[in-house]
Amino acid sequence: MTARVTLYTRPGCHLCAEARTVVERVCADLGETYEEVDITTDAALLERFTEEIPVTFVDGRQHDFWRVDEQRLRAALG
Repeated sequence: MTARVTLYTRPGCHLCAEARTVVERVCADLGETYEEVDITTDAALLERFTEEIPVTFVDGRQHDFWRVDEQRLRAALG
């Protein structure tokens, strides 16, 4: 099963921790899966998202960055 939500993060990012909490809750409630990708493990991702993390993608399209709005994420997955 392919995850519908991808959360791009980096270690030590407090906004990433907050976003993870929201993504985990929404995905659990809706029976969806998510994957988390550490941008520091890929030079291209690090260059692309350095100033925008956390970044969420839903179904392969960028959805949010910096903050994850729970209601907006629920609507996108609904």
